[in-house]
Amino acid sequence: MNGFSTEEDTAGCHDQVCCLLDEDVRCKQPAGNASYNKRIQKTVAQKKLKLSIDGSARHTYICEYHKGVIQSIRNKRKRKESEDDNGVNDQDMDIPEVDLYQLQVSALRRYKRHYKIQTRQGVNKAQLAETLSRHFKTIPIHEKKPSHISFI
Repeated sequence: MNGFSTEEDTAGCHDQVCCLLDEDVRCKQPAGNASYNKRIQKTVAQKKLKLSIDGSARHTYICEYHKGVIQSIRNKRKRKESEDDNGVNDQDMDIPEVDLYQLQVSALRRYKRHYKIQTRQGVNKAQLAETLSRHFKTIPIHEKKPSHISFI
């Protein structure tokens, strides 16, 4: 290759199929924009998934199905690691993940002040969001009683 892409090389992903072999069978689903990179290969190898890249594929794009499978494995690993750190039991596996990091720092501080949560001085936004996420998961939810949270 001379450094320039041909029209064939740059064909849109709608023309390409997933580059993965799933249990030695080539996936036939259309490729998305997610790439099968080294980090994903490492995750697949660690979890002993029967996925590998097809050597005859001219790209490294994977389909939405395999992207979801790999993301769910990564999320399970993150959840398990945080459970090991926090001593959370297996009943909490059904609880949806809440990303408090998306909130503004002022909202996080109001939440902290409202629930009188103790943190050390000078924590950054990520640490504060993580601490508050752990607290948030412990709040009992009464489905019958409507409640409104006004931190946002």
